[in-house]
Amino acid sequence: MHDDRLLIEGRLARMLGRIAEAVWSAPEPVQLASWEAPGEPVPVAEGLAAAYEPAQVGQRWGTPWGTTWWRVRGTVPARHAGRAVDLRLDLGFNPDWTGFHAEGLVHRADGTPVKGLNPRTQWVRVADEATGGEEVELFVESASNPMLLGGPGFAFQPNPLGDPETAGDELLYRVARAELAVFEQEVWELQQDLEVLGQLAAELPLEDARRWELLRALDRALDRVDVADVAGTAAAARAELTGVLADPARASAHRISAVGHAHIDSAWLWPVRETVRKVARTCANVVDLMDSHPDFVYAMSSAQQFAWLKEHRPAVWERVVERVREGRFVPVGGMWVESDTNMPGGEALVRQLNHGKRFFLDELGVETREVWLPDSFGYTAAMPQLVALSGSRWFLTQKISWNTTNRFPHHTFRWEGLDGTRVFTHFPPADTYNSEVSGAELAHAARNFADKGAATRSLLPFGWGDGGGGPTREMLARAARLRDLDGSPRVEVERPDAFFEAAEAEYPQAPVWVGELYLEFHRGTYTSQARTKQGNRRSEHLLREAELWAATAAVRTGAAYPLEDLDRIWKVVLLNQFHDILPGSSIAWVHRQSVEAYAAVAAELEGIIARAQSALAGEGDVEVAFNAAPHERQGVAALGAAPVGQRDGESGVAADVEAGADGEARPAGVEVRADGDGWLLDNGLVMARVDARGLLVSVVDAASGREALAPGSTGNLLQVHPDTPNKWDAWDVDAFYRNAVRDLEDVESVEAVDGGVRVVRRFGTSTATQLVTLPVGEPRVDVDTEVDWREREQILKAAFDLDVATERATSEVQFGHVHRPTHTNTSWDAAKFETCAHRWVHVGEPGYGAAVVNDSTYGHDVTRRERVGGGTTTCVRLSLLRAPQSPDPHADLGVHRMRYALVPGAGIADAVREGYRLNLPLRVVRGSGEAVEPLVAVDGDGVLVEAVKLADDGSGDVVIRLYESLGRRCSVRVRAGFEHAGAGAVDLLERPLPTEGVADLGPDEGVSLALRPFQVITLRFARS
Repeated sequence: MHDDRLLIEGRLARMLGRIAEAVWSAPEPVQLASWEAPGEPVPVAEGLAAAYEPAQVGQRWGTPWGTTWWRVRGTVPARHAGRAVDLRLDLGFNPDWTGFHAEGLVHRADGTPVKGLNPRTQWVRVADEATGGEEVELFVESASNPMLLGGPGFAFQPNPLGDPETAGDELLYRVARAELAVFEQEVWELQQDLEVLGQLAAELPLEDARRWELLRALDRALDRVDVADVAGTAAAARAELTGVLADPARASAHRISAVGHAHIDSAWLWPVRETVRKVARTCANVVDLMDSHPDFVYAMSSAQQFAWLKEHRPAVWERVVERVREGRFVPVGGMWVESDTNMPGGEALVRQLNHGKRFFLDELGVETREVWLPDSFGYTAAMPQLVALSGSRWFLTQKISWNTTNRFPHHTFRWEGLDGTRVFTHFPPADTYNSEVSGAELAHAARNFADKGAATRSLLPFGWGDGGGGPTREMLARAARLRDLDGSPRVEVERPDAFFEAAEAEYPQAPVWVGELYLEFHRGTYTSQARTKQGNRRSEHLLREAELWAATAAVRTGAAYPLEDLDRIWKVVLLNQFHDILPGSSIAWVHRQSVEAYAAVAAELEGIIARAQSALAGEGDVEVAFNAAPHERQGVAALGAAPVGQRDGESGVAADVEAGADGEARPAGVEVRADGDGWLLDNGLVMARVDARGLLVSVVDAASGREALAPGSTGNLLQVHPDTPNKWDAWDVDAFYRNAVRDLEDVESVEAVDGGVRVVRRFGTSTATQLVTLPVGEPRVDVDTEVDWREREQILKAAFDLDVATERATSEVQFGHVHRPTHTNTSWDAAKFETCAHRWVHVGEPGYGAAVVNDSTYGHDVTRRERVGGGTTTCVRLSLLRAPQSPDPHADLGVHRMRYALVPGAGIADAVREGYRLNLPLRVVRGSGEAVEPLVAVDGDGVLVEAVKLADDGSGDVVIRLYESLGRRCSVRVRAGFEHAGAGAVDLLERPLPTEGVADLGPDEGVSLALRPFQVITLRFARS
């Protein structure tokens, strides 16, 4: 029996190859002509009207990132009459790399898009039933995108093709086929029957009688096939399979909701402009497939991609809108893009949901209910609350199946976030979001499903992604055959919300997972492409300032609020938070464009801020300090402004600050003096000593008098490790990097300068210049670092060995913080050897703690060390720079500037405060000298204002977003400093939301809030 099985399966594979060759017959050559578009892609009308030159099969074409237009002309021959006829066009496709190289979009002569061409879909239907003599004229816009994967299994290697500046002009592809041919429907159906049954049989156990029933039926069917006349014998072969295809699934069969999908990265191994075209090709394919498959349902995420379609391909957009109204083309996700969720700030995640859901509501009339993030690299514990506040109910991902150490214990569960909010969550157990609906995938989903016995359903997104064209007719054929088939899970093509409704109803007591969904993989994404990350952080804070001061100016002075400009700028920032842009895992071209976009965003936001502050400051020559942070600072109220140097206590007191050339406030008057072979810095709150090596050897806060640094240790020690991950270069930092380290203690110069100590180091071919200072009135040691980074495959870290014994570190995430272990007691603990934090990391023991804050760094590691004299210390390290070789072989090379700081004696509240202050420096402008009262003030500690803006609907209402930052229950009063007609809680789309613990006490008394730990509340004040 075993030999028979091998014989049958081997025979099946060989025969399927012969049958595939017979799916099309009677080929007829067509006339081919081409035109190479100069530079970037051109509008369709220009491509259609171009001067085409004759071309032929075998011709080479396509420089890297080029666009070639093809004109195809032919006549359906008389012998094709009465038959289905397709144009077959192979531009040099490789089916192994679907979505990762050449692609095309077919148009009719009038410019109407027809469908996409790609390695898995190389045909276009010309006639369902030809009469003969039909004239065919079609145009194809093709993209010669280079193949950058490097080999099977994503074997990335340094490659110059990822940047047009280094890609060269060698032609990449060769036309392999251009013909009209008869489509043999019965042969194709036989191919689908055989593939489905063969894949199913291969997955069934040897002892399962059904396996042998299928194999015998397949053997009989193959006996009926005459390879010299496959079309003529296909029906007889299919008849041998009718019985086994009709056997219904077993009662216990797992239920799979198959959802058409095409995961399209908004940028990755191609630039954003190419994604615009990938979306159009895929959507054209999908709506074309819907015309012939009335039960086909397709889900697409990312409002940005819908917006591109509307702007750039209106004809495809119109067809998509029609199918959306039918309920078959389903917007999902509710976010502007499928963003990273580790590094975007809290307000940015709010805007991802706000802009995404608002677009779907405004443009398509759809309220999305699921957040769809299959491929992001881990998920913040802040997410469940934001999902709920956006009006969504469910969450989907697949990426946690990539864990390399621990297997996640559930596929369907309730995910509990920071504040206790729970959201029903599903991980597709097929472990893919690009399924082919293969027997292997379905069998794996059923075997792998971790919640068997309590739940019976899982979801299967199917379709080729990243420009691969999405679902195919072959996938739909498999799904139809597997709908109710013995030996297989039941497969139903349906909408995602239908799955979630049924899955949640059958599993009301689903298990709960508390806290972040940490991905044990791709930890290098917290650090790769530092300029992109710095641009994101800076843009988020500039947007905060722009909205705050523009709203304040609108209310206080009647100045126009730049609603449309802010909306547009937010969308640029949100796009660049996509999960292969912000994480630093895209080609050089993508990151060069992101840095350029951030520079443009910064310039425009600086202009908005300057105009608003000028309107608020008024005319005059008195220096006025503006404080955008949510804490009072050096006498300047949170979210307000006060004249510099005023000390009468009546109308605001500003600190001793002076304006730099860029308008940013600079400290004045810190004491710096020589101390033996080093220097001592003192601002009355902190005293720090820098030794002759340029290292911090003592940091003492005045409040406790306690030394923050561990005995015999240092702070601000730069360290370099080899960084050669096993596989995913830009994505990964593998644990073994810690096995070798070089401490950068050699110094070129150390000198007192600019109110601090300047340290210059040279190492390898790189240079680091650091300025160590103490800001006036703030209990921090600031380190302003400039690195001319020229190393390859190394990681640069900055270490602070702190005299604190703790089993956990606390890291800021969006709207709160999480605790992570500093030990490696379990495999789950050990796997978190590199983690993401936002503005600060805190380590503490009862009565004492310290924090390390930063202005643009996300990657950190925190470890325990044995203390000199006994006990343990805690080392906090920031991951400053990497130098991965792929997909960008020049990643991170060049000059970088970043700031970080040590806050000795800090509690959590101090860490929160200093994190904001480092990222939101005071701004000094000249004006009348009048104080600017904040629009809103919070009476009570720990509840912080994250955003002040005017309402999205243009009504002029003031919207305030607040959150509890310390992880405790509290009650506070929010007072508005402007006339209003009432206030109430709203959701993230600024719609009324009944919220427990929110009471409007009237214009004079303000709004009373009772908040749970880390709760986010958005208030809307109606302006009369």
